[in-house]
Amino acid sequence: MSGLTEHHVTFGEADMADHLSRLGRAAPDLHACVDPARARAFARLPAAGFRDDFDEDAAGGRGSSYIRAQARNLTARARGIHHLLSLVPARTDRRPSVVVDVLGGDGLVRRVADAGRLTGLSVLTCDASPHMVRAAWAAGCPALVQRADRLLLRDGSADTVLVAYGSHHIAADERAELVHEAYRVLRPGGVLLLHDFLVGSPMDTWFRDVVDPYSRTGHDFEHFTREELRGYLTKAGFDSGEVTEMADPYTATGATAGEAERELGRYLLDMYGLAGIEEGHPADAARHTLELAGTIFRERRPDGTVESRSLAHDPAAGTWTCTVPRTAVLAIGRKSS
Repeated sequence: MSGLTEHHVTFGEADMADHLSRLGRAAPDLHACVDPARARAFARLPAAGFRDDFDEDAAGGRGSSYIRAQARNLTARARGIHHLLSLVPARTDRRPSVVVDVLGGDGLVRRVADAGRLTGLSVLTCDASPHMVRAAWAAGCPALVQRADRLLLRDGSADTVLVAYGSHHIAADERAELVHEAYRVLRPGGVLLLHDFLVGSPMDTWFRDVVDPYSRTGHDFEHFTREELRGYLTKAGFDSGEVTEMADPYTATGATAGEAERELGRYLLDMYGLAGIEEGHPADAARHTLELAGTIFRERRPDGTVESRSLAHDPAAGTWTCTVPRTAVLAIGRKSS
C-alpha cells in the first residue's frame, strides 16, 4: 500500500440505532428485512474496526474524490449496472424486488436505476464504510453499515444480493462466507450476482500498475478466477449457477471529442484517487490518465480483433462519447424455489 496511515473507524450501538430508525422512516420494506439481533451484535463488535480508505479523517482517504467522480459522471458505468439489474428476478406478488447492494458505496447503483427510470426495484445500499453510507443517505439512498461477510438481514428476506464494483476488496478467506451469507438471506427463487474481474485481466493490470502506485491508499487486492467463483457457488448450496463474462465499459460524453476524452480521463483520475498522477502531471493529469487507460484496456473480441478506446459522434444529440472497454466476470447463483 502507498503509505496510508492506519486509521480505524468505530460504529457503535447508538450509530446503528440511528441508522435503523432512519431506515424505518425512509423505507419500511427495507427496514423489515433487517434482523435486529444481528444488527445489535454487529454494533457491539470491538470498534467494528477496519481501515476505512474512504474516511475523510483518514490520511489519504479518497471518499471526496470518489464521490466527486460519480457526481460528475453518474452514467460512466451505467451499461454494466443496467445489465446487472436486468438479471434481478421479478416477484410473483408484483411487489418491488428487494436488491441488497452489498458494496453500495454512496448509492451509485440505486441512483443509476433511478436515473434510468428502472421500475420494480427496491435497493438497499450497504457498505462497511460509515463514511460512504453517510454519503448514500445524503444522496437520498436508504443505506446500512454492514460487512460483506456478515450480512445483517433476516433469512430469506432478499430477492437479489448484488456484490459488485469492489468485490476484490473482500479478503480471500472471507469470500466463501460472503457467498454463504448471500444464500442465507435470499428468498427461494432469489439470485446472487457476484461481479468482479479475472486475475490477469486488463482491470487487474490497471489496479496493479496504475491505481496501486499512484493512489495514496494503494490497491493491492487479489482478483478472482472462474474456478474460484464456481467453487463458492457450489459450496454455498446454490442449486444452479454459472460464471460468465459481461461488457462493463467506462464512458463519458462531451460537446466535442476532446471534451469527451477529458471528461473520461477526469473520471478515472477522481474515481481511483490518482494523486500521484495529479502531482506528476499537474497540467494534463486527465489526459495522461486516459492515455494510460488506453494502453491497458484492450479487449480481444471472439473474431480475433481488438477493441480499444474509441470515440463516437451522435449527430442528433450533438455529442461525442468516449469509451474505454472493460470485460467483467459475473458469477450467478440461483436459489431454488
